[in-house]
Amino acid sequence: HIHPRPKKPMSLRIYEAHVGIGSPEPKIASYTNFTHNVLPRIKDLGYNCIQLMAIMEHAYYASFGYQITSFFAASSRYGTPDELKELIDVAHSMGIVVLLDVVHSHASKNTEDGLNGFDGSDSCFFHSPPRGEHSLWDSRLFNYARCSFSLLNRT
Repeated sequence: HIHPRPKKPMSLRIYEAHVGIGSPEPKIASYTNFTHNVLPRIKDLGYNCIQLMAIMEHAYYASFGYQITSFFAASSRYGTPDELKELIDVAHSMGIVVLLDVVHSHASKNTEDGLNGFDGSDSCFFHSPPRGEHSLWDSRLFNYARCSFSLLNRT
């Protein structure tokens, strides 16, 4: 990146945004579209921070990013990682702090593209049902105690 992260503002004015719906056209918008067409409007409205939703990869677009399938990858449907980096850099050049809405508590319940049923059980990384199922978001909920223990004790 070229521009440093802006200093912490005295008070935040956060604009919550979804890159994919950042276009008046009936299509999935891109990081580049957001950089050139949406960021200037956010700046002109006086915001000093944006919270970008649905950045992590998710297979089902209608989940609005709450059925995560790849926890450490930026969504490819909006463009390339370099285009996301450019979006963040341009925001920084405008004095806008960028928050990424990281939704690690939710995962795709689809056993074909996510961690659900990874070991053949319903609770390898998740709470057992019903606690481990979020009915409104149709996702699985992590059991952090189990995940952190297994991640810390890997050899």
